[in-house]
Amino acid sequence: MASRTIFFDDFAKGKLDRSKWTPVVTGMHVNDELQAYVDSGKVISFTKGNAEGATNGALVLSPVYSPGFKTFDGQQFDFISGRINTKDKFDFTYGTASARIKMTAGDGLWPAWWMLGYGNWPDCGETDIMEFVGEADWASAAVHGPHYSGETPFVNRMYFSRENDVTHWHVYSVEWTPQSLLFKYDGVPMFRVNKAMAEHYGNWVFTNKQYLILNFAVGGVYPFKVNGIKKPYFGLSQKTLDSIRAGKAKMMVDWVKVTQNDN
Repeated sequence: MASRTIFFDDFAKGKLDRSKWTPVVTGMHVNDELQAYVDSGKVISFTKGNAEGATNGALVLSPVYSPGFKTFDGQQFDFISGRINTKDKFDFTYGTASARIKMTAGDGLWPAWWMLGYGNWPDCGETDIMEFVGEADWASAAVHGPHYSGETPFVNRMYFSRENDVTHWHVYSVEWTPQSLLFKYDGVPMFRVNKAMAEHYGNWVFTNKQYLILNFAVGGVYPFKVNGIKKPYFGLSQKTLDSIRAGKAKMMVDWVKVTQNDN
């Protein structure tokens, strides 16, 4: 069955294509995360050419230690980071969304590649294609909707070999149909949620448009539930703090692509 590409960005321009992506600037704060999101080259940058195994340049999201940073609404954070999305610029219903990504390991790092519907959460639907909370041998996928959100029953990990862990390049994707969400890592199915499974808990809301999100959170609930670390920060280890301060923590995105079947 033939497919066509309806969205593609390989970040080859060396700057953010703002006709496709919007940087998020922190207002609402969730999940006890430690970072403020800013629109800055400090946290949203780019490599050129084949640097670090990218094929034609890459997006780099990287948290920065910035003690006492104040947001426009008066909140205070010790970290700044990057988050971009395609809200109101590109969205779709049904198809395959993929991204080629590699990440730095470290307890409390929380980069993610995901999609979100419009409207109130969780009724809008959330599709977490890839979340990583610092342990190099696994990444996870999850689905959130009405009555299956937060501590969702729909979450699964894929474990990688030591020689090919998340610090190497992988393609993280989801195949979205009217009846199911099939997550694949490097083309290998790792999790599937279908309509019948979801309707055991609540409505299947994955019939409406969703937009794309790439972000790099720091600390917070999900890392803490995995690592149990309380100091020096909630969910974030001293070793990882040192890595951030040294400018070593990053999420590299070689490309993002969405395809749909011609029918």
